[in-house]
Amino acid sequence: METVTCYSPTGEKDSELVKESGYKKWPPRLPEQPIFYPVTNEEYAIALTQWNITDFGVGYVTKFEVVKSFIEKYPIKCVGAKSHTEWWVPAEDLEDLNKNIVGKIEVIGEYRNS
Repeated sequence: METVTCYSPTGEKDSELVKESGYKKWPPRLPEQPIFYPVTNEEYAIALTQWNITDFGVGYVTKFEVVKSFIEKYPIKCVGAKSHTEWWVPAEDLEDLNKNIVGKIEVIGEYRNS
């Protein structure tokens, strides 16, 4: 089975919910979050984490593998610079995404205000 590596900047609250799931799934989106945006590269995820640090004092970068045939249903969107690429997964598809995660969601970086 082929997989694709995805990254996600994550705030403290979502990070706790991921931990509670045994690092196996993303929590449901809030009403004001109609889309889940996994990104294609670690560099971009780190840059996005700066918002969580600014707003909440801490931010995390996560990495996870998704079945390639699933994630390919969502075209990669470039939302700024060349490396600012992400998939737009509608909130109603998040449970399907969770079912297509291979292995566990890993926290690969923690960033805090200096």
